[in-house]
Amino acid sequence: MGLRHRGLDGPKFQMREKLIAIGDDFWIEDDEGDKAFKVNGKALRLRDTFILEDPSGNELSKIQEKKLTIRDKMTIERGSTKAIVHKRLIGIRDHYVIDVDGAENLKAHGNILDHEYEIERDGETVASVSKKWFRVRDTYGVQIAKGQDVPLLLAVTVCVDAMARE
Repeated sequence: MGLRHRGLDGPKFQMREKLIAIGDDFWIEDDEGDKAFKVNGKALRLRDTFILEDPSGNELSKIQEKKLTIRDKMTIERGSTKAIVHKRLIGIRDHYVIDVDGAENLKAHGNILDHEYEIERDGETVASVSKKWFRVRDTYGVQIAKGQDVPLLLAVTVCVDAMARE
């Protein structure tokens, strides 16, 4: 696999593993350690839902887990945009397809469980995930290409993390 993600020049964030299982509020920090987004875990008790908020408490994305289908999927609502994260098994590796309403679909592939993977749109890497950037236990980093929808891509990484552990 090439290292095309080296060219990502957008923001980098520190995420906590198993975010959905925690059920508490959690801050996603940028690489300077500043609070960038808040995951409101209170909503978790209601229908496996949580909310990604900006530091002022404005809702940016809502994630819901759907367990009614044969293949589990998670839905992300971001304003009028809706994205559905599906898990696919290709060979021995997990691969995720993210159907985005009105936009090119995304796919996440690589070593998902070890948090070493990429999210691509039409062959172009739009986000890179790695545990190597932060030496904090149970965390991983997400670097997003400039000009991308940051709250949507952060929500995708949370969904992939949750689904990989099921």
